[in-house]
Amino acid sequence: MKNGNRKTTPETEKSHRRKLSEKAMSFHGRGTTPVSNPGELRRPKTLPELFSTGQSITGPVTESFPPRLTKLLLNVTVQGSLGAVQIIISPESTVSDLIDAAIRQYVKEARRPFLPESEPSRFDLHYSQFSLESIGREEKLISLGSRNFFLCGRKETGGFIGGGSSSESCSKEAEKVAKTGFHWLKFMGF
Repeated sequence: MKNGNRKTTPETEKSHRRKLSEKAMSFHGRGTTPVSNPGELRRPKTLPELFSTGQSITGPVTESFPPRLTKLLLNVTVQGSLGAVQIIISPESTVSDLIDAAIRQYVKEARRPFLPESEPSRFDLHYSQFSLESIGREEKLISLGSRNFFLCGRKETGGFIGGGSSSESCSKEAEKVAKTGFHWLKFMGF
């Protein structure tokens, strides 16, 4: 007798060992049955008809198209704000629609710093805070290739948070540094 009260016979021990070795083989990626065709994969034991709607699985194969996007989740960081505003919008919308939605959501959430203006025409959308060029207002969102954007005041307003520098002054400063021969001196604190 092994294991106290359990009686085991040699037949049950062999059966038990065989089941354990089968489990171990399947755990290590080896099947328990010999593979007749090495190019053929073993199908797992499942019940495909369990949730079927009565249609045949082996029916004619129709050409399927990838699902069309119905909504996009975009993140828009407003200049001076700590976090991005999340906007759910149609992919056929334009950049001006996104600017309008981002400003409305920012004001609705009462984020800080408060916007002195909530007129969408006074804002520009950029790919990042380091991007000097704004994105065209008539471009479709689906064609932009990004889901993260940066919203700041237009250059004629001079920025909206504390009178910060505009994108025009940033580009002029970059041109000025590029004209000098010593680009690396700009980064040293003399």
